[in-house]
Amino acid sequence: MKRIVRRLLVVLWVMVSAAPVAAQDIKVGVVNAGLILEKAPQAEQAGVKLEEEFAPREKQIRELQDAARSLEEQIKRDGATWSESQRARKERELNRRMRELQREQAAFRDDLNLRRNEELARLQEEIHAVIVELAKREHFDLILSEGAGAVYASERIDITDEVLELMESRAGGE
Repeated sequence: MKRIVRRLLVVLWVMVSAAPVAAQDIKVGVVNAGLILEKAPQAEQAGVKLEEEFAPREKQIRELQDAARSLEEQIKRDGATWSESQRARKERELNRRMRELQREQAAFRDDLNLRRNEELARLQEEIHAVIVELAKREHFDLILSEGAGAVYASERIDITDEVLELMESRAGGE
C-alpha cells in the first residue's frame, strides 16, 4: 500500500511540475514488461539454450535414478535369498546411490536456477534498452511499466506491441 501511495505521489509531482509547460503535450507510454518477458522470441531462445545446456546433466540424473530404482527392486526381489552380509552390502550401496542422487539433484537445481536468473537478467537488460530506444525514437516523455506504476493506461499509450516488434526484429540477429 505504501508503494502505491509513493508512486501516486511521484505521478502527482510529475503532473504538478509539468503544469508550467501545460501548453506542451506530454507523451506517455505504458509497457507490460511481464508480457514482453513471456512473448519475446529472446525468452524462448533463452529457454531452448538452457534446455540444451542442461540436457546432459538431466540425462545423467535420470540414469542415476534408474540405477537406484533397479538396485532397490533387486533387493526387494532377491534380498530374501541372500546372506545377511550380502543384503547389508546391497542396502549400503543403495543408500550411497540415493545420497549421490540427492546431491546431484540439488546441484542441478542450484545451477539451473543460477543460469535461469542470469538469462533473465540479460533479457531484462535487453528489454530495457529496447524500451529506451523506442522512447527516444518516438519522443516519449515518460514510460511507465504496467505492473510497477500505472494505475490506469489506455490502449492508445500502450507501447508493448511496438517493443515486442523490436524484440522480434532483433531475435533474428542472435
